Amino acid sequence: MFITDIRKEFYEVVANQRVALLVASDIDALCACKILQALFHCDQVQYTLVPVTGWQDLGTAFLEHKEQFQHFVLINCGANVDLLEMLQPDDDSIFFICDTHRPVDVVNVYNDTQIKLLIKQDDDLGVPSYDDIFRDEDDEEGGDSGNESDDGSEPSGKRRRFDEGAVERRIERQRARREWEARRREILFDYEQYEYHGTSAAMMFFELAWVLTKDTKDMLWWAIIGLTDQWVHDKITHMKYVTDIATMQRHVSRHNHRNEDEENSLSIDCMRISFEYDLRLTLYQHWSLYESICNSCYTSCNFKLWTLNGQKKLQEFLADMGLPLKQVRQKFNSMDMSIKENLRDVIEESSNKYGMKDIRIQTFGVHFGFKNRFLASDMVHATAALLESTEKDESNSDNFIKALDSLSRSNLDRLHSGIDLAKKKLIAIQQTVASCICTNLILSQGPFLYCYLMEGTPDVKLFSKPMALTLLSKYLLKAFVHSTRNKRCKLLPLIMAAPKDVEKGTVIVVGIPPESETSDKKNFFGRAFEKAAESTSSRTLHDNFDTSIIELKTEDRSKFLDALITLLS
Repeated sequence: MFITDIRKEFYEVVANQRVALLVASDIDALCACKILQALFHCDQVQYTLVPVTGWQDLGTAFLEHKEQFQHFVLINCGANVDLLEMLQPDDDSIFFICDTHRPVDVVNVYNDTQIKLLIKQDDDLGVPSYDDIFRDEDDEEGGDSGNESDDGSEPSGKRRRFDEGAVERRIERQRARREWEARRREILFDYEQYEYHGTSAAMMFFELAWVLTKDTKDMLWWAIIGLTDQWVHDKITHMKYVTDIATMQRHVSRHNHRNEDEENSLSIDCMRISFEYDLRLTLYQHWSLYESICNSCYTSCNFKLWTLNGQKKLQEFLADMGLPLKQVRQKFNSMDMSIKENLRDVIEESSNKYGMKDIRIQTFGVHFGFKNRFLASDMVHATAALLESTEKDESNSDNFIKALDSLSRSNLDRLHSGIDLAKKKLIAIQQTVASCICTNLILSQGPFLYCYLMEGTPDVKLFSKPMALTLLSKYLLKAFVHSTRNKRCKLLPLIMAAPKDVEKGTVIVVGIPPESETSDKKNFFGRAFEKAAESTSSRTLHDNFDTSIIELKTEDRSKFLDALITLLS
């Protein structure tokens, strides 16, 4: 059931208990986890933190902890399946679920005892009403018990008519039930057809901190990073992003007015958050401007930098801004102050001439002390790179802890190492996109586009991770839409596959909805993948919390694709 008073029904309940925190591997979940940890430290709540990467992990984690814990908090996992059916918990286990995945499973919505959903009601959830999908069994049975009394005194003619009435009633009831079941299937199909995302989990927990009057600037910054993660990984619509940014901006103004930092506003460890109308150039303050323009999805796709013409256009663009190449190619920190001062305006002016009307975006920046300045998107890219690092063969939970550490302002070294990893990742994405487009690896399969990264492609190991592959797919689809002349292909979704585990012979497959400015970011591939796997009995693993990402046996790939083509045509 949905919780209406998060303070009373959630926080005060868990405040005197031992709590198990099961946290999914995404940046928003990490930020929500940081906020909740800070609150738990304030009130000395005992908790155990368990990172989970998928449904199997979640099941294992629950089995290991169900003896010691009654209260489980699930962050960014658990809302979109029937959790009680999956975990089979005891009657005294209680699950608090704060999850951005939609649609929320109807059984979770209508379970009043064990499932408590920390989910904003004003996200247009569209949950079907109880009577449309659940029916009490005793309504069915009652009604014809009194009719078959063996009263021999009645004339047989009358008796037969009486029976006919009962039979007719039963037939009528069966027909009504069949109609109801057909309608239920239809309602559930419409409700569960598309997967999409709701309000950031970090924002939900920040609101809890605010209600408890325990919110700090650090918590506010984590909430902003959680929201920015949804924008960077393209999970929410532009409208939703702008609305949520406005909410965060009110909190930022409030914090900046509370002169809590008066005595240390000049100290080396003060923290200032500011609203920025900044450039959509990834990591440009930690890179050279030239590299950032080359490796940002927005500019790279608009210039078509994988073509010679695109490279020429970029040179013209730099000339138009009047920026010397020597300045553009050196680290941003080392650029002349005179150039840096009005750089954003200069870039915006030239971008408008080149058709890039929205090169600036509403976001937030932070200053730690005097030297360190980061944009919220820098933090997202750095943390994501640490979370899915393939550099050393470390376990998922090691990477999780490192990524969690990089969000603390006491660990700036870790954050800088994340930024270096993020640059490598962005360069790899850019090169892969260029090679896919130049060698025509994107094939139109009828109802969708398809691209497969072969084993042996450079950086292919990096793209065996779900977030990296999703980012690559979104970037590739944007680039393809910019480069193709075929109008029909511009409106198609993309399915991308990359080798996951060569020894096991599996590939990771991700489905991306069509690319358009007005897109509602709803993804129908989750249901399609399930159906296609079922109809061809392909060996698939639907383990990711996002249903549009699956694992598949390499040799089943072609029959699985054929089934998808038939299904979606």
